[in-house]
Amino acid sequence: MKQKISFLILAFVLFAMGSQAKKEEAQLSIKSINLDYPCPAIPFYHFFAELELPEASIIEVEAEVNGKVLRSTDLYREKDVIEKEYPPLSHRPPSGYGLSHDATLYKNPNVVGWVKWEPGKKYNIKLTVRMKEGVENSSDDKFLSQTVTLTSPNDAKIFDTAWKNYKSVVLSETAGIDRKSEAVEAVVAFYPDEAFDLKREVRVVEFDSKTHAVKEVPCQVYDLQKYTEEDDMAPDENGNPTHAVPLWFPTLSARVAFLADVPANTSKVYLIYYNNDKALTKVYNSNLKVQGEMPGISIDNGALTVSLHNNSGHLDQLTLKDRPDFPLFHRMETNGAVHWNPGIYSPPRPWTHTADWNPPKNINLISGPVVTVAELWDNLRDIPEVDASVRYEFHPDVPYIITTTNMRINETINCIALRNGEVVFKRELMTHAAWFDAVRNKVITYDVTDMPDLTDLKMEDDVPWISFYNKDTHIGFAGIQLSYANTGIESRERLLNPYMYITGGPWIYWARALSLPFLSSNMQQMVPAMKGNFFTEKWAYLVFETKDGEEPYQPVLDWKKRLTHPLKIHLVEEVDNRVSKTVQEIYIDEGKSGWEERETGKHHE
Repeated sequence: MKQKISFLILAFVLFAMGSQAKKEEAQLSIKSINLDYPCPAIPFYHFFAELELPEASIIEVEAEVNGKVLRSTDLYREKDVIEKEYPPLSHRPPSGYGLSHDATLYKNPNVVGWVKWEPGKKYNIKLTVRMKEGVENSSDDKFLSQTVTLTSPNDAKIFDTAWKNYKSVVLSETAGIDRKSEAVEAVVAFYPDEAFDLKREVRVVEFDSKTHAVKEVPCQVYDLQKYTEEDDMAPDENGNPTHAVPLWFPTLSARVAFLADVPANTSKVYLIYYNNDKALTKVYNSNLKVQGEMPGISIDNGALTVSLHNNSGHLDQLTLKDRPDFPLFHRMETNGAVHWNPGIYSPPRPWTHTADWNPPKNINLISGPVVTVAELWDNLRDIPEVDASVRYEFHPDVPYIITTTNMRINETINCIALRNGEVVFKRELMTHAAWFDAVRNKVITYDVTDMPDLTDLKMEDDVPWISFYNKDTHIGFAGIQLSYANTGIESRERLLNPYMYITGGPWIYWARALSLPFLSSNMQQMVPAMKGNFFTEKWAYLVFETKDGEEPYQPVLDWKKRLTHPLKIHLVEEVDNRVSKTVQEIYIDEGKSGWEERETGKHHE
């Protein structure tokens, strides 16, 4: 069906001062103004000004720094208290100024401007306030202005000025745990003309809001994606403009990973510096090392040594560095890997798992000082109707692996087993299992040495954690569930009695039953996995050592608290000069936008 497209072109500009002659400017009363350092609430170098107006008014504010109009300026009401120790609560993007006239009455506003000031330099800052009777500009508007000269601190500690730009990241700790060298990752977007070689030029700097100290920290840039097409601003066939401002700009985005220290229950600023075409490649050292070739690589992260299976690339052996004499492995059945699923059994075809790949068609390895990622994806062997992927993420100096598994049903397939999240060990390596039982509201411990073969221990599908451990060697393995979701497009998810379970034989394993007639009372019934269904889950697989005098599973509880409360990430960016002061949107059908003739009443402070 042919779609009608209409363009919303807004005829107003945020600052219309330049479009008509200004009246003579009167003196603006500035109660205070200073150059200040980044803090969680304002995580960039800036000026902060408190203004006092003669009466409450609708206003527009413009700031000039050393004769250049500042594009990145924020306006706050007096009642909008800025809590410096927390990330900003509110934000008005440039599109907000373009779409909505600000009819708020301001009497004592605060103005914040993004200024990349340098130590011991002078800055002439001119603030101009346009006071208006209504939201539209008028010849009766009054202009107030004042210019002040500020000198930045001579002893200020800043990062190398050869890096022309930076973005701010505020990290917040919410679990009451001091974080040391915690791996953090943010997706960040750049303009191509400011990002010459991101892997070479990006630096991440820790900023201490109390001491104002700066410290470069190990970082890693990867997964670069570039969109280079430019918006066509040419008029239509009749010579009429199609739109007033670019709808998009070419963009380069990337993942930036770094190691962060954040004290318990605090927020901290990190600055991502870029735009230095003369930057040299920086090599960061960490305990994260990789040997071999995919899929059968070996990883040493300082806390663990892990081997991936030579055929499938799945977890094959895990060893605590402090306990090298007690490796964990399986090697009892078919492929012998520790990690098996996703998997499906649709007879008469064989039961197949991702661990049966030999090898998968798609293999990707990302290796660096902050994160190493091993990614594998393909359809299940002999099952083209089902695609699956397995991803392992390794970080330095931690005894866990972040594991993500996904399964997509391309065409409806009838099966008697649809599973995920399976971990298998040789039976003799483990003496006990423990997990939190949500129904009984307590931790269950079970002696698996006294467990009859092929007896299933069931638990809820959203069980927060499961563990195996050996009371004699004091070595354990746990799964901490980080996320779990099932959904569908053509059909909603179709699950037959989903649950997690443990079972034993020559091996001991746990697995997720998404739809598992095979272990039901009627084990030969076929249940369809529907086209468009998608299954995903993420676990932290932890190798731990038990200690005398505490519950054997206590390390699992400690790591669960940390892993299920990751650092919160808040990205703050400067408004670039090329960003338009009007906004335009494309609507798929003709009709009202909701902004037409909107009455914006005056709102007092």
